[in-house]
Amino acid sequence: MLFLVLCYDIDAKNASIRNLRRFTKLSAENTDAAILCELGLRLARHRIDAGMSQATLAEQAGVAKRTVERIEAGHGSELATLLRLLRILKLIGALDALIPELPPSPMAQLKRRDKPRRRVARRARAATTSWNWRE
Repeated sequence: MLFLVLCYDIDAKNASIRNLRRFTKLSAENTDAAILCELGLRLARHRIDAGMSQATLAEQAGVAKRTVERIEAGHGSELATLLRLLRILKLIGALDALIPELPPSPMAQLKRRDKPRRRVARRARAATTSWNWRE
């Protein structure tokens, strides 16, 4: 099933259609712009289902209404701003599904005895042969 995604470019003077893209789901094949558009539309749908206006959401999240407009239109934003909006819409728990915490493997638990990993191990250097001047 294909979804039709409309991204709106909202300037101070007018709102015009910026992009028209078709894709099925969010995946690695989609461009960043297409993913931002889809996330903006999903955020707008959740806001509307919660019965909130953009102004109300912005006020409760402590951001400008213009910021909400831009995010819903598919423009980038700071992660902290997105977290504020998700918290107000009660979607913050969905982040666990986005980036799940990895449990340590049984072998790693035995090696570290439940100490969290703090560094990345350096790669072992390849065996080097002795270097000689060519004469």
